[in-house]
Amino acid sequence: MTDSPTETAKPGFLSDVTVELVKHSAADSDVLWAARVSTAGEQSLEELTKDPERSKGLINYLMRDRHGSPFEHNSMTFFISAPIFVFREFMRHRVGWSYNEESGRYRELQPVFYVPGEDRKLVQEGRPGKYVFVDGTPEQHELTSRVMEDSYRQAYEAYQEMLAAGVAREVARAVLPVGLFSSMYATCNARSLMHFLGLRTQHEQAVVPSFPQREIEMVGEKMEAEWAKLMPLTHAAFNKNGRVAP
Repeated sequence: MTDSPTETAKPGFLSDVTVELVKHSAADSDVLWAARVSTAGEQSLEELTKDPERSKGLINYLMRDRHGSPFEHNSMTFFISAPIFVFREFMRHRVGWSYNEESGRYRELQPVFYVPGEDRKLVQEGRPGKYVFVDGTPEQHELTSRVMEDSYRQAYEAYQEMLAAGVAREVARAVLPVGLFSSMYATCNARSLMHFLGLRTQHEQAVVPSFPQREIEMVGEKMEAEWAKLMPLTHAAFNKNGRVAP
């Protein structure tokens, strides 16, 4: 039997996601020393003390000709808070990624839920594989927010009722919707992040079009902004070469 909650929190509603870079070991020089070991052996470590700007041509060559392994010798760990339905898409990315997510078995889940913002396109037009999203009407936005919020409140009240009756957290959580916010740490390298961005963001320089759900694209955009500051030459080469992971 679990402890009964002492106070019922009131549901909150968010339309944005949180992405924080919590630690990293990632720089353009990591690509260079990893690549040059093939010709320079242990002397390739000298790249750590050199200005990587002098070797941006090599980074571009590696990206263009898809020599991918030198882009794996770095690490970035992000703290991400987003709706559960985003994480279920996110965790389809397995190669080069590590995840740890908060557990509804071991802690009482907090009532923070996703409601689309006013700029979120609501209406899908066309058939699967050939459709677009367009803006909703004010009435559709009002309906979406009202119905979602009412549903979330009802679900969280049911969750709290079961917890108060001594039902285990792992059972009671079953009534909560995928619009509930969760949090996780996600660790990747530049190569795995580039593959993620190629699939989960839309970009004018992408040679292969992608059609991500907007909410996971929001996460991708924030991760990309952090990565671009750490590895600007690699990020520029990624864009220059069509945003295809090497």
